[in-house]
Amino acid sequence: MTELLFPRHLFQPEHEDFRAQVRRFVAERIVPHHRDWERAGQVPRDIWRQAGQLGMLCCTVDSRWGGAGADYLYTVVALEEMAFAHAAGPGFGIHSEMAVPYLAHFGSDAQRERWLPRLVAGDAIAAVAMTEPAAGSDLRAIRTRARRTDGGWRLSGQKVFISNGQLADLFVVAAKTDDDERLSIFLVDAGLPGVQRGRKLEKLGHHAQDTSELFFDEVQLDGADLLGEAGQGMRYLMHGLARERLTICITCQARAEAVFRDTCAYVAERRVFDAPLSQMQNTRFALATAKADLLAGRALVDRLIAEHMAGTLDATTAAAGKLWVTEMLGRCVDACLQQHGGWGYMSEYEVSRAYADARVERIAGGTSEIMKEIIARGLWPRASGSN
Repeated sequence: MTELLFPRHLFQPEHEDFRAQVRRFVAERIVPHHRDWERAGQVPRDIWRQAGQLGMLCCTVDSRWGGAGADYLYTVVALEEMAFAHAAGPGFGIHSEMAVPYLAHFGSDAQRERWLPRLVAGDAIAAVAMTEPAAGSDLRAIRTRARRTDGGWRLSGQKVFISNGQLADLFVVAAKTDDDERLSIFLVDAGLPGVQRGRKLEKLGHHAQDTSELFFDEVQLDGADLLGEAGQGMRYLMHGLARERLTICITCQARAEAVFRDTCAYVAERRVFDAPLSQMQNTRFALATAKADLLAGRALVDRLIAEHMAGTLDATTAAAGKLWVTEMLGRCVDACLQQHGGWGYMSEYEVSRAYADARVERIAGGTSEIMKEIIARGLWPRASGSN
């Protein structure tokens, strides 16, 4: 993609070597099968094990727990190469960057020893179970409850829009405890009695990504299934949201670049009125505008990556990045689809599926409206705190 934008200086030769391996794996093992997975509504479990063998999953997990202990740029490479190939199906990013970090940062040694080696290898799949029918961006509205019992907890409630929901072996579940209204986080084995997977939800886009309802019917948990301390769930969630939103930024920027790449190639070949479409002023101006957006997005995302690696990325900045990049992706895929004319509306073209896939990014991980509220609170912190 650098030939379309500008050189990047984040990566070292070893990262580029890893990129070449990942790109080859995606081209050979994922892209040829992705349309079949879209029709099936999920990906096979074996592709997770293959990705684990290559080191694409949970790149930053410490070697003590089976990981590579690699720096965050290896994660960036894995996320980008999946997005560059329009491979939205395998929920590797949700597993590695949205679920596993809770366990890696706040889990006990026993919890890490039980789960992390399997998650790194792709032998187990993780999902985050936060959203409920009446609780999306407002996590304080969660109704799922965990009541104390002798030696453990009893969990009951419902979750919805859970990515990896049909395949997951481990659910990172947010619930209120019975002694107060504060949130706690639980590590729930999907095989426990009372854990029920609901229907596989039909969606506008991301058709190969299994998204499900979940039901917890008096699930008996051990005391060891509580992540960290009871009542500290909101603090843990706030800690993870900046990384989650950065993951979305990285993926959306790469998706936008991929659609732009494909469209530049298409308009150079497509002829209208005996001339390439790329010679039409409207096409040139539309794609020039898209490139300007992509240049700004790339500079922003790479800055966010650098701040995260330096430990300075705060929640407000991550929210601003998520807002801008996801909105930019929407603009870019819309402009690129238009350049394809009627073919852009046909699902056989990647731009059509990318258009549908892009829409959820302004909702998942916190809506654009919530991102604006987070940013605004940083402008007038005293006034926001008093409301």
